[in-house]
Amino acid sequence: MRLSRTIRRAITASLAFVLAGAILQAPAAPAYAAPGGTGPYPADYETTFRLRNHTIYRPETLPSGIKMPIVAWGNGACRADGTWFENILKEFASHGILVIANGRPGGSGSTNAGMLTDAIDWAIAENTRTFSKYRGKIDTTKIAVMGQSCGGLEAYEASADPRITTTGIFNSGMLDDSDNPQLARLHAPIVYIAGGPSDIAYENARDDWNRLPARLPAFMGNLDVGHFGTFSEPNGGEFGRVGSAWLKWRLKGDLTAKSLFVGPDCGLCDTEWDVMQKNLS
Repeated sequence: MRLSRTIRRAITASLAFVLAGAILQAPAAPAYAAPGGTGPYPADYETTFRLRNHTIYRPETLPSGIKMPIVAWGNGACRADGTWFENILKEFASHGILVIANGRPGGSGSTNAGMLTDAIDWAIAENTRTFSKYRGKIDTTKIAVMGQSCGGLEAYEASADPRITTTGIFNSGMLDDSDNPQLARLHAPIVYIAGGPSDIAYENARDDWNRLPARLPAFMGNLDVGHFGTFSEPNGGEFGRVGSAWLKWRLKGDLTAKSLFVGPDCGLCDTEWDVMQKNLS
């Protein structure tokens, strides 16, 4: 029985990642695009020879008087296109966050969890590097790893890093029961943002939810939009709004953002979102 469930989950999730590569295919992005996001710091992206295989999203004008937390992002299908999720990543960055996506703008090929760690290492080094424009502007104590579909699996793997402050899993779940020990290594609050029962990764995510460490703070929000979420909408749509709120709470201590997730009367409760909570206060 366990073997058949494992095979079923693996096939289901594998199909999701193949479909993501086919349906979310987008033309190569320009070298730079217009700043975006709804936050107070309109954000754009750039590249650097010091981190060749990534795309860096940041406020167009680096904020003064605040330090930017770090988000490392893995793309759906583990695809090395750093602008595939441009809408939502600009939204995150516009709230004063440094976001680093796997892959170059319009890139191709595959990524891996080690690239998320590379992004974190680069950001921490830039915070102290002489002549870096990021010197002293990054909060290296607040770090998130996040990803969609196959990128969510990368985020799971990278979350074992003790530097991680929070994990974000979008439309994803473990492919196989043999991967479940990764869940036991989770040590930081986790958020699941998924597309409801029509999301091909829905059952995988719910299975993972039931296997989380007993005292781990966790939130799951399902919006009935399927596996591809609202990423193509301006600013990432509802996924962008809710994902940004989680980051603002967990990385910046924003209590208004916290109210969306906590308690029986949370801001997402009794809305179009189907929510579950664990160990939140």
